[in-house]
Amino acid sequence: MTSPQSPAPEEFDVIVIGAGPTGENVADRTAAAGLRTVIVESELVGGECSYWACMPSKALLRPVAALGDARAVAGSREAVGDGALDAAAVLARRDSFASHWQDDGQVRWLRDTGIELARGHGRLAGDRQVTVESEDGGERLLVARHAVAICTGSRPVLPRDVTGLADARPWTNREATGAPAVPGRLAVVGGGVVGVELATAWRALGSEVVLLVRGSALLPRTEPFAGELVADGLRDLGVDLRFGTEVTALERRPVDGASAAEGPSEVTLTLGDGGRLTVDEVLYATGRAPRTADVGLEQVGLHPGDWLDVDDSCTVLGVDGTWLYAAGDVNHRALLTHQGKYQARITGAAIVARAQARPLDTKRWGAHAASADSAGAPQVVFTQPEVAAVGLTLDAAERAGLRVKAIDHDLGAVAGASLYGDDYRGRARVVFDLDREVLVGATFVGPGVSELLHSATIAVVGEVPIDRLWHAVPAYPTISEVWLRLLEGCRG
Repeated sequence: MTSPQSPAPEEFDVIVIGAGPTGENVADRTAAAGLRTVIVESELVGGECSYWACMPSKALLRPVAALGDARAVAGSREAVGDGALDAAAVLARRDSFASHWQDDGQVRWLRDTGIELARGHGRLAGDRQVTVESEDGGERLLVARHAVAICTGSRPVLPRDVTGLADARPWTNREATGAPAVPGRLAVVGGGVVGVELATAWRALGSEVVLLVRGSALLPRTEPFAGELVADGLRDLGVDLRFGTEVTALERRPVDGASAAEGPSEVTLTLGDGGRLTVDEVLYATGRAPRTADVGLEQVGLHPGDWLDVDDSCTVLGVDGTWLYAAGDVNHRALLTHQGKYQARITGAAIVARAQARPLDTKRWGAHAASADSAGAPQVVFTQPEVAAVGLTLDAAERAGLRVKAIDHDLGAVAGASLYGDDYRGRARVVFDLDREVLVGATFVGPGVSELLHSATIAVVGEVPIDRLWHAVPAYPTISEVWLRLLEGCRG
């Protein structure tokens, strides 16, 4: 029951909190099925990927790859010479891919698709209820007949044990993908995907980059050779890699007599061994946390700030009934935009089925089960060289109790690779399940290998028997001929 001051409830079939790619895809599926759907967003429609992650970062990295490919082939190498990237042109192109941080086009898409938009901060207010607080202090109460989906994504995590961190104003992925100018000196803290990609981009654009890694390897969740080859590529670009290094303190100071708030400044990092490093900017790429601290989880018996535990249909566990869903980063199943969109398609299908009183098909690979999250989530790291991987690494497969073997091959020995670039360096590995005679994982490292990934994903997700894969003939002369060598190793 509402008080006289409470807003009048507005009824919808489905309420989606968060208008990033995941939320948009949930809403698209439910609206297409005739369910009245509203999406709630407090920032830009299109979310993190569109403005501060996937799109701007890849726009920064694509010119790096294009120039690298040109320099790898005699003839084009001489044409481009030793010229540097035009940083202003690269940044302008990045701005266009981020739509200049305006969401007009995304809002038009919502309208054309029949999805309503509620601008403001959405919070659960009880079962199937969401309040939306707008920037001007206004409030709406939305009520869902069928479902609420939380698709609020994740945020960067900054360490708590670094003295002076807040006052130093470090970059996260948002500042690093949207910076208006190239920093002269940049320290990157973290050896995961964000760290190595942005170290690659800014070094190629002219920054002096130092990459500080607490552990002993880059990309620790991939096959070990992937991190080793990426480290070699970063060193070739001129990145200063320092492993086994911790940062204990930061201090930002103005330079040239400027005020601390407005003029140029620099940051001094104190390292664990007592050493010091002074740079213009420092980027922290040290992990992600769910955006669930202020979405009203306590109203439905859940703990604010936690990752949301879901089943394979992305239905939230620990809540009475089957009305609350969580898709994308927020459920911690696979922190990848394409997996969030995949989960959104599953979530939307489950919401529609339940709204139509149809049973869910939640068996493995069923229409309402996000089975690929655990069996076949693909990922590309857009460094020089690229890393493309899907499924399990050898170590993960062995820890899962599978009887497997790894088959490796030098990608540079494939005719298509030698044509792609002179002195091509790369490596391929598949992880072969000896009992079922299917592939459970694949990793490729080398220039241009991202385009090999979908074939591997189909092989892993489809659990295609090795004997059938022999009939999938790769074109000659392409890098994909590596599949023949890998399959020989499986059969031998």
